Amino acid sequence: MSAMDIHEILKYLPHRYPFLLVDRVISYEIGKDIVALKNVSINEPFFGGHFPHHPVMPGVLIVEALAQAAAVLTLRTEGSENKEDSVYYFVGIDGVRFKRPVMAGDQLILKVSIDRKIKGLWKYSACAEVDNQLVTEAKLMCTSRSI
Repeated sequence: MSAMDIHEILKYLPHRYPFLLVDRVISYEIGKDIVALKNVSINEPFFGGHFPHHPVMPGVLIVEALAQAAAVLTLRTEGSENKEDSVYYFVGIDGVRFKRPVMAGDQLILKVSIDRKIKGLWKYSACAEVDNQLVTEAKLMCTSRSI
């Protein structure tokens, strides 16, 4: 199992501030799974407009963070880095459940495992936790496309 710092993550994800939602990879096993984290700071740009009196991370961004972790795992599994002539897209999200809100100051732990790959379509099981409590779960589908 290996880890990745932000400098290595930037080689795999095209996202940049304010849309880069993976701060560190804690561990991953090529072809199997990844555990990553997102530090949720009060300085996040979405907090100014998403319930300013009660700052909650939007659920759609939690799911996006899971997809970004999945992209890192997939590119590591394929042995390639981010390429400017291709984009890794969401193609489906199933069974999303939000169990509790993610607040400013939380450390969001992103866990993604590969279920299977069929003709360039990757399917994953994903969940996010804060303090060992499940906050979000989903089945994700993604693929890479040339642009």
